[in-house]
Amino acid sequence: MQIYGPAHVHGAQGISGPHAARAAQNAPRAAAANPTDQLEISPAADLAAKLAEIPEMRFDRVNDIRAQIEAGIYETDGRLDGAIERLLDEIG
Repeated sequence: MQIYGPAHVHGAQGISGPHAARAAQNAPRAAAANPTDQLEISPAADLAAKLAEIPEMRFDRVNDIRAQIEAGIYETDGRLDGAIERLLDEIG
């Protein structure tokens, strides 16, 4: 005799008795007993993380460079290349 709780008393059962399906139902639970964690980051969260890594802007330096550009005294590679080209044109 098999007893399944106080309200479920059953007599002797064969190997392929009505509870054979119960063993098959327990198999998927075994796989679920070891769940794995997953993390999915949304594109918006990924962008927010990248923005947080950007260093703070140095407004004093930006304003200084703007003033130099407006005064025409800010030296860049392009300006230097242009000055060298003009110099070579005058010489050559």
